[in-house]
Amino acid sequence: MVETAAKADASIDPIALRRAFGTFVTGVTVITTRDEDGTPRGMTANSFTSVSLDPPLLLVCVAKSASSYQAFTSAGRFAVNILHEGQVDVSGTFASKSPDKFQSVIHDHIHTGAPVLTDSLTWFDCTTYNTVDAGDHAVLIGEVRAFGTSPTAPLGFCRGRYASVKDPLPDGWLASHGMIIGYLIEAGDGLLLRSNGKGGWVLPSARRRKADSQLVVEGGEALRLVPEETFLYSVFDVADSDPGYLVYRARLAEEGARINLPADLRFFAIDDLPYEAIATHELRSMLRRFVRERQAGRFGIYMDSDDGGRIAMIDGEARSWIHASQDQGQ
Repeated sequence: MVETAAKADASIDPIALRRAFGTFVTGVTVITTRDEDGTPRGMTANSFTSVSLDPPLLLVCVAKSASSYQAFTSAGRFAVNILHEGQVDVSGTFASKSPDKFQSVIHDHIHTGAPVLTDSLTWFDCTTYNTVDAGDHAVLIGEVRAFGTSPTAPLGFCRGRYASVKDPLPDGWLASHGMIIGYLIEAGDGLLLRSNGKGGWVLPSARRRKADSQLVVEGGEALRLVPEETFLYSVFDVADSDPGYLVYRARLAEEGARINLPADLRFFAIDDLPYEAIATHELRSMLRRFVRERQAGRFGIYMDSDDGGRIAMIDGEARSWIHASQDQGQ
């Protein structure tokens, strides 16, 4: 007992302690807020954890030496953005002292006004519930006001380096927690499909429901779209045990051959789609309808229902809401 007490009284080597702390595998987050003049501020952090469900609380620790320390402790709001495996570059950017951190990421304000990185694995938009002084850090406890998530694999961190997380999503975990946002993306006479890794093809998907001038597909770069040709196309369920589909049709603003696509994305000629390799019956039926309607130059919107679904046809060319409302007012 005396020997144990002596060891406890000995000074702690901070470098060795940091290495010991680093053996705990964590995710990687970017925490964001705005300073007094509204300028977005952000930094990489992995000292994050959930605290409570009622009320919904989480915490993150901010070093007092951080340049954004004052902004985080005085703003009264912040967001925690958990990064996915494809965001190593985002982690590096927000760990740096770059003055233009937000130029390379898509961000939006959701509830509190704190910048939310909408392409992240999961985000939490929070008001500050409490701030606790803790040595060389401050513990920010946030009350969650809004959040969003996706089934992508998280970016891991251990022993001072990034780590891969295998099979992160248990079967059925997302069954009733969201919709797959799929896109029918045309370029010339081609349609973009994604390999499902099992010899089949599915629609490319995205984490954001709304796409204006660009769309970030999962695993790829931002694709520039023609905003006037992006419309809701189909809403349907595949099975009770799977999330449903929310499908939009869209067109690239440039030819597909000029786009740097990841290996699992490929353009197929509209007249040569691999129907036999499409992953589900529902997707095959939707693609056949899309081809027929494209040939006729007249598209519909499909809504799933117990009696086989309903479709409403759209007549006329696409027009902006502003122009249409002005004409109606004449």
